[in-house]
Amino acid sequence: IYTFVAVDDAGIPVEVPPLKPETPLEQERFEAALRRKQLSLVLAGKLNPHDATELKALFQD
Repeated sequence: IYTFVAVDDAGIPVEVPPLKPETPLEQERFEAALRRKQLSLVLAGKLNPHDATELKALFQD
């Protein structure tokens, strides 16, 4: 997993607008990426499994 940081001309991190998936395929890929990120964080011990809402949603009706 990679993290990119936008910076201004002085090298200071700047906020960017959130990504908004526009098509059903983009939405599916966006949600899959969230699940992969949460799984990675859980396995690394950086996220409590109870807080992994996207992963829990896979196993709920």
